[in-house]
Amino acid sequence: MTFDLTATDPLSQARTGIIHTAHGKIRTPIFMPVGTIGSVKGVIHRDLRNDVNAQIILGNTYHLYLRPGIDILRKAGGIHRFVSWKRPVLTDSGGYQIFSLAEHRKLTPDGCEFRSHIDGSKHFFTPENVVDIQRIIGADIIMALDECPPGTSDYVYAKRSLQLTQQWLERGIIHFRHTEPLYDYPQFFFPIIQGCVFKDLRKIAAEHALSFQCDGIAIGGLSVGEPAEVMYEILEDVIPLIPGDTPRYLMGVGTPANLLECIARGIDMFDCVMPSRNGRNGTLFTWDGMINIRNKKWADDLSPIDPKGTSFVDSIYTKAYLRHLFISGEMLGPQIASLHNLAFYLSLMEQSRQHIETGDFVTWKNTISKNLSTKLI
Repeated sequence: MTFDLTATDPLSQARTGIIHTAHGKIRTPIFMPVGTIGSVKGVIHRDLRNDVNAQIILGNTYHLYLRPGIDILRKAGGIHRFVSWKRPVLTDSGGYQIFSLAEHRKLTPDGCEFRSHIDGSKHFFTPENVVDIQRIIGADIIMALDECPPGTSDYVYAKRSLQLTQQWLERGIIHFRHTEPLYDYPQFFFPIIQGCVFKDLRKIAAEHALSFQCDGIAIGGLSVGEPAEVMYEILEDVIPLIPGDTPRYLMGVGTPANLLECIARGIDMFDCVMPSRNGRNGTLFTWDGMINIRNKKWADDLSPIDPKGTSFVDSIYTKAYLRHLFISGEMLGPQIASLHNLAFYLSLMEQSRQHIETGDFVTWKNTISKNLSTKLI
């Protein structure tokens, strides 16, 4: 995998670049819609490609391993053929699910024993078999197995957790480098920097992960309970340690305002369930602020959903109609709202790239951030 740096912002650490994979180019900064089980909920791939213009989507190893299962994925020839998606795919290793399933898992130096959220059956993830599973899934970019500690963890727990993540990383890299892709294209491996909110642990984690000279680097364990300002401070400490020719992926973040602030600090890649999940619940992100489409104020508003929006749904449907769909429990409502939000997030990335290239990213960011972060219309 190669990463071409194409532009840098003169007043911040923001930058644009191109990641080259066998399934296409990824222009950064980029947001990856979350397609946990091989689908972005409520959005068909045609619209993800042609309307949202998603350059890459994210799948999850834990969920795909349980359903449909690795036997079916292998028989299909990998995730791209199974879900009919010809662009790049990244798979999370399941580390976050280990975090979220705290009551149903047991961590050991060897790996993680957990019970399926589907049927309660027992399973065991190791750094090695998680690589094997992701080989079978066939994602272009695969992640190391890690433990994601809560943002409120104390120092003792965070340090112990990091040591486990480091041990797993070493084993995972060795196994990755001694195995080959199963299909006719290369796969790339990203370590994950953990360390909770403790700057010394983050530095140790970054130096350890970077010592393996992998194709990219991920920063995990943020936006899991700590204040946003703490997240920004952590990034300001970690980013300078990462070589400029390495793609930087911040996992699980976040709001539109979060994304802009993290771009300004040098992040290249993002994923988050927020645009699709909020869309399913009736919250729309717009350039002028957030809309709760269930509010009665929209009942007779026959204006377009979003005159500034880039999705086809923004101009052909009205706010009144979209509210009617939600109030009526019609599944088309969440579908429209999800499509709008995903298109907004990808448009935010496109405009960020444009303003970085023209050199006025910071001014633009500061002008629009207030509406994106606080305003309810």
